[in-house]
Amino acid sequence: MTTTRHIAVIGSGYWGKNLVRNFDQLGALAYICDANQEALNAQAAKYPNAKPTTSFDQVLADDSIKGVVIATPAVMHHAHAKQALQAGKDVMIEKPLALHFHEGQELVEIARDAGRILMVGHILEYHPAVRLLNDLVHRGELGKILYIYSNRLNLGKIRQEENILWSFAPHDISVICSLLDAEPTTVCSSGGSYLQEGIVDVTTTNMTFASGTRAHIFVSWLHPSKEQKLVVIGDKKMAVFDDQAREGKLKIYDKGIEWRAGLPVPRQTAESTLFFDEVEPLRIECEHFLARIDDRQQPITNGPSALRVLKVLQSSQMSLERDGVPVKLAELESQANP
Repeated sequence: MTTTRHIAVIGSGYWGKNLVRNFDQLGALAYICDANQEALNAQAAKYPNAKPTTSFDQVLADDSIKGVVIATPAVMHHAHAKQALQAGKDVMIEKPLALHFHEGQELVEIARDAGRILMVGHILEYHPAVRLLNDLVHRGELGKILYIYSNRLNLGKIRQEENILWSFAPHDISVICSLLDAEPTTVCSSGGSYLQEGIVDVTTTNMTFASGTRAHIFVSWLHPSKEQKLVVIGDKKMAVFDDQAREGKLKIYDKGIEWRAGLPVPRQTAESTLFFDEVEPLRIECEHFLARIDDRQQPITNGPSALRVLKVLQSSQMSLERDGVPVKLAELESQANP
């Protein structure tokens, strides 16, 4: 992997500063770009090897910049990614890909037609425990997946520009769709606004897949304790990924139901803890982007996979606005492609 400084990070705030740190440590950071002069100065003081600028156009005009990493507010993702792709840059963009399905489609098409890398920062898919779980599921170790549930709860960080669905749920949607290698056919989502009018603080989203598998996601930034837990129930074994656990984040349970004399009887045998290298998922994600710039292969979280997540998000938002009425994903696709 090349370590020449050829990456520009656009946006160095709450999350962008972590991207700046990782790309600098990887020897790839050339520019820090931020319209907020105070935020820019703070990061420039920490990373003197990178050029600070408030001009996105300056970054795009620099032929030495091969990859643009976008960590600006979500409402700006589509415009910034489109400009960067059209300027011939490979792009890594923080989730979500865009705020509207048709905008995401446009970005995927531009990247495809231009032969550019388009990668979205669905960071949980780069977590070593999730990669291990994904491998187990696809090898059939858990058997047929019956249902999945995910809780992502905390007290804060409360946002004003997006609701909890768009802030927290993309992580879980991306992982669930990856585990099942499919998108749901139908979603229904309900929730409540308690702190700011029109901005939902708590949602429960249910997803139904063509295989018969169901999944639900509970997210809240109005919760007394932090919880990040994913439970996968197969007809052979069960798995629990608890990212808040200090030890034993990924456990496999050899448990299930057996039928004896026509009656369902719980089967409880072994429990095992799976271990993996403790590497920062964001570091793995950043290394992955650099590797894809070099080898031109598709990223794990590429444009089409991110578009799948966006489709689920927007369909869930439609259901939320209809008081929990189920929405078929085909309805959104037909609206985007009349």
